[in-house]
Amino acid sequence: MKRRPVTISALILGSLYVIGPSIAVASSEVSTDSKPEQRSMENKMTQHPYVGMWVTDGGHIRHELLANGRYDEARGTRRTAYQGRYEIKGNHIDYWDDTGFTADGTFVDENTLHHGGMIFRRQ
Repeated sequence: MKRRPVTISALILGSLYVIGPSIAVASSEVSTDSKPEQRSMENKMTQHPYVGMWVTDGGHIRHELLANGRYDEARGTRRTAYQGRYEIKGNHIDYWDDTGFTADGTFVDENTLHHGGMIFRRQ
């Protein structure tokens, strides 16, 4: 029986075929397991009663409290005027804007937020 010579490109392709899928699986496992605290907080915040959109009565200012502990504030036609993180303890909310600005507020009930002298309603 006559043997064919094996080329280097055939060896490389064969190696990629064998190694490729295991690398993809390994990397997805690492990235999934690398932030269990983040996933735990997101799962808890997804069910938090205050997560969602809060809007002033005129609709000019809109705070979206995201499940990952971040917020996105829109003002007028500016969709993302401010962004940052927030924490809720009881009915109190603290904001830390990415620019360094801090603020806080109080949830009066499940549909009313007092913040910065303004009243926000759940949308």
